[in-house]
Amino acid sequence: MSDFTSSFWPIFITVIALGGVLGCALLLWLTSKMKASGSGGDTTSGHVWDETLREMNNPLPRWWIWLFILTIVFSLFYFAAYPALGTYAGKLGWSQVGQYEQEMATANKTIAPLYAKFAAMPVEELAKNGEAHAIGERIFMNNCAQCHGSDARGSRGFPNLTDNDWIHGGSPEKIQETITGGRIGMMPPMAAAVGTEEDVKNVANYVLSLSNSPHDAARAAKGQEKFVVCAACHGADGKGNQAIGALNLTDNIWLHGSGEAAIIKRINEGKINQMPAQGTKFTPEQIHVLAAYVWGLSNNPGAGSAAK
Repeated sequence: MSDFTSSFWPIFITVIALGGVLGCALLLWLTSKMKASGSGGDTTSGHVWDETLREMNNPLPRWWIWLFILTIVFSLFYFAAYPALGTYAGKLGWSQVGQYEQEMATANKTIAPLYAKFAAMPVEELAKNGEAHAIGERIFMNNCAQCHGSDARGSRGFPNLTDNDWIHGGSPEKIQETITGGRIGMMPPMAAAVGTEEDVKNVANYVLSLSNSPHDAARAAKGQEKFVVCAACHGADGKGNQAIGALNLTDNIWLHGSGEAAIIKRINEGKINQMPAQGTKFTPEQIHVLAAYVWGLSNNPGAGSAAK
């Protein structure tokens, strides 16, 4: 990643931008020095085809030259006013981020009255409101469906939002907290703490046994003792801990893949998952509506029928 954040790239961009404009100016100056000669007032490049077809090399028309000059002058003013040269910010102080924030502030101000009527409604009631459901669905489709899917059922590494298996809790307050601040889930590599490769395999089978998934019973019995290393987060019964985002291992719902090989890989390599915070992207009222939509996906309060 450091290759893309080094000082080389701003310098490279500056050289290319200025070099292109100065190169055009030099080429224009050189062609303007060309003098017409010959009886016809033209100069020739020496290229002749079909005995009589000759390539001429006349100076550019004056109006064309002035268009080039105006273009070059405009580019120099542009370079001075806007951030077009590497890290130079430009005299006008314009930036993509500033433009985006300005447009978002204007848009949020425009739609504020629409969300104001939903602000005081509890999530449970809001989830049954047809208009709020439609708005929440549109926000979800535009911002959340890329990871959780258009049906919100997720995929490997991305939680299913339509069931009641919540990593950090599925209450309205927890959902709003998750949307606002994001989440970072981390399981460190645990193979060294568990023991040998055989111990890791035994623990993996014990984990599978907790949800009655296909497993080797003999290995599971041996792995139960070593599971104490995992119990610090997942609990002695393997039911997880929503306070720290430790997954429930007893429900046969596997976020990163099921089976012995997948669990061994997680023990050996660990895993880091991140959901980005959305608190700076949406207003509190928008998050409130979105949280109601997400909460309704797993609590099925009839929002879908109300929206039809």
